[in-house]
Amino acid sequence: MNKGLLITFEGPDGSGKSTQIELLKDYLEKKGFEIIFTREPGGTKISEKIRNIVLDNENKEMSSMCEALLYAASRAQLVSEVIKPALNEGKVVICDRFVESSIVYQGIGRNLGEDRVRSINLAATDGLRPDITFLLTIPFEEGLRRKSKQRSLDRLENSGDEFHKRVYDGYMNLVDSAEYITSVDANRPMEDIHNDIISMIENLI
Repeated sequence: MNKGLLITFEGPDGSGKSTQIELLKDYLEKKGFEIIFTREPGGTKISEKIRNIVLDNENKEMSSMCEALLYAASRAQLVSEVIKPALNEGKVVICDRFVESSIVYQGIGRNLGEDRVRSINLAATDGLRPDITFLLTIPFEEGLRRKSKQRSLDRLENSGDEFHKRVYDGYMNLVDSAEYITSVDANRPMEDIHNDIISMIENLI
């Protein structure tokens, strides 16, 4: 593989992204690939500061558009400082969430509109899109059950069940919406999910 590869993971809260990302990272490293892992919002010094602002429970007065623009700003810095340089060096970048998260959380969850949020992020990423996006899907109630086990929730996680139902529905609408988005049933044993992801990655590389 001469060029770099951008792999992103999406899914509603509680879908098990972190576990599958770690399994894929270990798998690819054992095969000799140089892996850069990052997350959104975050991944750079500037982006992590933006993350703290966006997710701080004290910022309850934050407007939906302010939230969307902060996410886009964090993403713009991450793409410029980390993702594009790594891809140019032939590395594999695995990112926990990317543009689809903003389309779902802000475009649908906050009712800003998908096209509006997509346009903002087209500028933020300079048109960069993933080579493949794994969209982990689980039943809405199962996601809530898994999330309820967390000790503390951030500002977005505390947005209420109605908000998260819109987010869930938004993710379900993303299934098969673009050729690089691959839906994966995450309501199964961890190894079964991992094996499906590996199979698709092998076809890609």
